Amino acid sequence: MTKILFMGRKKVSAGLLEFLSAQNNIEIVGVLTDSHLQGSPTTAAAKRLGLPLYTFDTALQAMKEGRLNYDLGISVLYWRKLRDEFLSTPSRGTINFHPALLPEYKGTGGYNLAIMDKLSEWGISAHYIDDSIDTGDLIEVVRFPMDPDTETAQSLERRSMEVLEGFAQRLIMQAATSETKLPAYPNIGGEYTSRAEMEAMKEIRPGDDVDRKIRAFWFPPYDGAYIEIDGKKFTLVNRRILEDVAPKDSTSLFAGQADA
Repeated sequence: MTKILFMGRKKVSAGLLEFLSAQNNIEIVGVLTDSHLQGSPTTAAAKRLGLPLYTFDTALQAMKEGRLNYDLGISVLYWRKLRDEFLSTPSRGTINFHPALLPEYKGTGGYNLAIMDKLSEWGISAHYIDDSIDTGDLIEVVRFPMDPDTETAQSLERRSMEVLEGFAQRLIMQAATSETKLPAYPNIGGEYTSRAEMEAMKEIRPGDDVDRKIRAFWFPPYDGAYIEIDGKKFTLVNRRILEDVAPKDSTSLFAGQADA
């Protein structure tokens, strides 16, 4: 029986938590999730399954006191940097699923940069966590094609989550049945993008490919690519996005493509 501390957020994490809880060879000893947000699907799943919920601090204290022990940590879009006992307690380490290509795209803003950099493929990376961010040894990277001229950050995130779910199920089951860490290789190179740097990229500046930037940062309800007027930021949209978000039964003359 492999004891797992599960860390995650968003709908995909809730689904994985359900999947892992149904496995005979896995025991979920605790769940860390979006405790700072209301309506977290992962929190709801943990409560429905009767699993212990921890905050970052209560889990850390429980490990220090020897009340929380586990073999393997799993992080699926968890939002905090792990440290101290989170690194030393699990004998088989903690695996993080990063929704971007590693080692190239560390930190945040991966979907945005994939579109801005005109990539023809994107991917999900699995790596062991160390004392920095997205720098631990790589286990595997799965890739899938993307069209940088049509994707938005929102659509690329949606496709990435579909790939992540199956990838994570497969890799976690491999890790759960292994008595040691999975084979991994150095995660060297690439660039780290902070949240502040990503937010600064949203401003429309002279010389920008405005249409591409609009798509690269389209991810409602978050602010997108913007212009600033009188100290206020206004998110921009383009015709493609307007047509995508328009009701399918709209009777507007400008919805969809007019008849010839």
